Amino acid sequence: MSGTEKTKATIEQAKGKAKEAVGRMTGNERMTAEGHTDQAKGNARQAKEDVKDTFRH
Repeated sequence: MSGTEKTKATIEQAKGKAKEAVGRMTGNERMTAEGHTDQAKGNARQAKEDVKDTFRH
């Protein structure tokens, strides 16, 4: 299950980067902020899975 969660984290990070880029190109501050939020969620999910892996081994 850990691999699935890591994949979700990577997708969330990529989605956030894309949203942020589109927001910057269009001048949409809200979309840029949403991109930052999505990236932060992905980073948090990734960190959680890394901690779980550390204690698992």
